[in-house]
Amino acid sequence: MSEIIPILKQSIVITLFVLSMMLVIEYLNILSKGLWSKDLQKSPFKQVIFGALLGIIPGCLGAYTAVSLYVHNIFSLGALVATMIATSGDEAFIMFSVIPDAAILIHIAIFIIAIVTGLTVNAFSKKRLFKYSEKHFHIHKEEVECVCFDAPSIITQLKNISIVRLSLLLGLITILTIVIINLLHGDHDHQESSQLVLNQHTHPLWISITFIVVLSISTFIVFTVNDHFLKEHVWKHIIGKHFLKIFLWTFFTLLALSLLNSYYQLDNLIGDNLYLVLVIAVLVGIIPESGPHLVFVILFASGSIPLSILLASSIVQDGHGSLPLLAESRKSFFVVKVINVAVGLIVGAVGLLIGF
Repeated sequence: MSEIIPILKQSIVITLFVLSMMLVIEYLNILSKGLWSKDLQKSPFKQVIFGALLGIIPGCLGAYTAVSLYVHNIFSLGALVATMIATSGDEAFIMFSVIPDAAILIHIAIFIIAIVTGLTVNAFSKKRLFKYSEKHFHIHKEEVECVCFDAPSIITQLKNISIVRLSLLLGLITILTIVIINLLHGDHDHQESSQLVLNQHTHPLWISITFIVVLSISTFIVFTVNDHFLKEHVWKHIIGKHFLKIFLWTFFTLLALSLLNSYYQLDNLIGDNLYLVLVIAVLVGIIPESGPHLVFVILFASGSIPLSILLASSIVQDGHGSLPLLAESRKSFFVVKVINVAVGLIVGAVGLLIGF
C-alpha cells in the first residue's frame, strides 16, 4: 500500500497532464481547419515535409489527417511513411509530461529521420500506392463552427452554463489551485513519488510549471469555447475515449515496473540484453494501439534503457493513428510498417553501437 498510493498519485498527475495537452491540440486542430495548401498534391517534397510536421503533433490527429490525405490521393506513400515515423501517438503526451528534455530531442530526431525516409521512399517508388475506393474514412470531419474567442457568446454561455462546462471549470480550477499551492510551498511529494520509477530523467519543478501553463490554457479554452466543442471534443472524445485507458495503462505499467524492480535487478537484466530489448521494442511498435509502448517510456525515464531504444520505439509505433489505414488498405499498412520497422532497427542498432 505504501508504494501504491504514490504510484496512484503519479498516474493521476500524468493522466491529467496528458488530457490537458490533448485539449489544447484538439482546439488548435479545429482552429487550423482550411489552411492546407492547395498545391500540396503537386509537390511530393512539400507532402513529405507536411507529413513529418503532422506526425510530430502529439496524439493521433496528425496521423489521422495524413491517412485521410493519402486515401484521397493527395499524399504520396513517402509522405505517409514520414508521418507515421514522426508520430508517437498518445505516448508523445506522456513523454512530454515525464521526460520533457528527452521528448524534445526525440521529436527533433524523428522529424529529421521522417523527412529523409519519406524522400527516399518517394525516390525509389515507381508508383504511388493508393487504395482507390468509394468508401473513404472521414476522419475528424468537423462541422464549420466557430470556437474562437467571442465576448458576447461567452457571456451568454456563462449565464446559461451547462453541467459539462461547470464541472470541467470547477475541476480544472481546483486542480490548478492545488498545483500552484504545492509549488509555492515547495511540496516535494511529486518528486518523491517520481523516484519510484522515474528517478533519473524527470525534473519535478519543470513538470509542475509546465503543468500549470497547460492547465491554465485548458481552463481558458473550456471557459471560451462553445457547447458543441465541450460536448463532442472534450467530453465524448478526450475524456470518454482516453481518460480511463491512459490512467490504467500508466498506473499498471508503473506498478508492474515497481514490483519487478523490488524482486529483480531490472537495470542489470536489461543492460545485459539491450539488443533483445531493442527487437522487442520494435516488434511491440507494430501494434496499432496506444498503451503497450508506454512501458519503454517508463523504462527510459527510470534509466533502465538508453535513448536509442526509446527512439527506435518512437519511430516504429504510431499509437492508433494507423488504424484507419489498416481499415482502408492492408497492403499500404503492411508496406508502411515494414519500412518503419527497418528504419527503427537500423537507428536503434546504430545508437547502441555508438553508446547513444
